[in-house]
Amino acid sequence: MLQNYNYSYYTTMLRFFVPVFLLLVAATSSLATAIKKRPPQTLSRGWGDDLTWVQTYEEGLYRARKSNKPLMIIHHLHDCKYCQALKDVFAGNEEIQMMADKDFIMLNLMHETVDKNLAPDGKYVPRILFVDPSLTVRADIVGKYSNRLYTYEPQDIQLLIQNMKRSKRLLPSEL
Repeated sequence: MLQNYNYSYYTTMLRFFVPVFLLLVAATSSLATAIKKRPPQTLSRGWGDDLTWVQTYEEGLYRARKSNKPLMIIHHLHDCKYCQALKDVFAGNEEIQMMADKDFIMLNLMHETVDKNLAPDGKYVPRILFVDPSLTVRADIVGKYSNRLYTYEPQDIQLLIQNMKRSKRLLPSEL
């Protein structure tokens, strides 16, 4: 009688738990395929995976002063189509990538900093500013738009290259 009870108990348990288990497996596997796989996030955020990026504005300032290289700060947002278009051109331009690697401390920010000097004409994206090794924000290095002085569009890439070269030259007060 006891054996019959155990057999009946186990049979009932199996009838209940096997379908529940299979349902959970099916639901989990369909969720896993439904979730879009994203590449791992790096500090580059797609702006140049072979470049060395600093994590914070403060670290960028420290490294700029120590290395005597300008800090290039790119303000952007992940879901901004203008930022994405500029990022694609920036990451794909060999001259920019070589200069950024050799001559700059690189920082890209998806949030604003407390330094008001980094938003001289407002908080918009994309926005690229340069800070020289004396920790002076180079407000004189601008793009071509009068309403957003520090923005660049994909077709402005040559101007950005010129401005990168210009930012490497120290101001007369720094000589």
